[in-house]
Parts: sequence; C-alpha cells; structure tokens
Amino acid sequence: MAADERKTPAESSVYLLARARAGDRVALDELMTRYAPRLRRWASGRLPRWARDLADTQDLVQETLLQVFKRIDKFEVRGDGALYAYLRQGILNRIRNEYRRAARRPPPEALDSQAEDGAPSPLERAIGRQAVERYERALARLRAEDREAIVGRIELGFTHEELAALLGKPSANAARMALERALVRLFAEMETVRRN
Repeated sequence: MAADERKTPAESSVYLLARARAGDRVALDELMTRYAPRLRRWASGRLPRWARDLADTQDLVQETLLQVFKRIDKFEVRGDGALYAYLRQGILNRIRNEYRRAARRPPPEALDSQAEDGAPSPLERAIGRQAVERYERALARLRAEDREAIVGRIELGFTHEELAALLGKPSANAARMALERALVRLFAEMETVRRN
C-alpha cells in the first residue's frame, strides 16, 4: 500500500489532484509542496554543469512543475503513484531538452590549447551514459513495488523508515529486506539488458 493510500481522503494526492483540477489553488499549492522536494532530489545531478546556464536544477524542477500543473486538467488519474511518475517524466523530458539546447550552443570562449581538461573523456561519458541507460531500462522491467523501493532509496534518499511507509511495510527492517530483494532483481535485469 502506498503512503498516500493510508492518509485521510483530504490528504491523498488523488483527492488533492481532483480538487486542483476543479480549480482549488490550495490543493494545487499542497501538491507542489508535496512533490517539489522529492523531485528536486531525484533531478539533482542529472543535468551536468556544462548543460546549465543561468538556470539550475531547482529552477528546472520548479518551471516543469508549473508547466505540468497548468495542464493538470488533461492528466488522467490512474492511481496515487501516477502523478509522481508523470511529474518525473516531465522533468526528465525537460532535462533532455536542456542537453539538446546546450549541445547547439556555441562555446562561450575560445579554447586554450595549453589548458588541461579535467572533464571526463568522451569514452568515459559514453560508458557512464550507457550504464545509466542500462539502469533505466532494467528498472522499467521490474515490478512497481521493486521500482518504488529502488527509486525511493537510491534516487530520493529515503530512509528505511520512510521506505516502509511508502511501501506499506510493517517495519524499517521489512523495507530494507524488500529493497535488497529488489536490488538483486535489478542487477539481474541489468545483466540481461547488457547481454541483449
């Protein structure tokens, strides 16, 4: 059971979403307050410095949330976790757009052939990118509860207690064991993805 499902109807994301779609600004503000910190933690570090200009990750998340919530009436509710997944995908799309925009931008200054480059080589970047892509593909092949456990702990930094609440587990230890099993499945899926 997800954490939102145990909350009173006035607190659940689905309920707040219904109110926001009806024009309730307080509900919309509550949704922004609820999701913005988790999404900032998730997005942190996903946009490299070379792709940033005046905007940082926090600005990117805030702007994406504002854009998504402007069109909230078009969002189809499929459960409590659907809104978070939708918001995360919106941020991921925005990060991809920032990559593309930065790649089209000319360098801000002439290159100094004597300066040492401390950035990773193209090969190092490619290997890192491939590993992330393999992780994302393997994560998509897991059960929803396994994905929630892994994303909650690894990407969002939830404690085992917070994971227990998210996953509806009776204790932090039960959440830790569920996470360990999910990680074993993830590693197996990553190996399958790598071979294919």
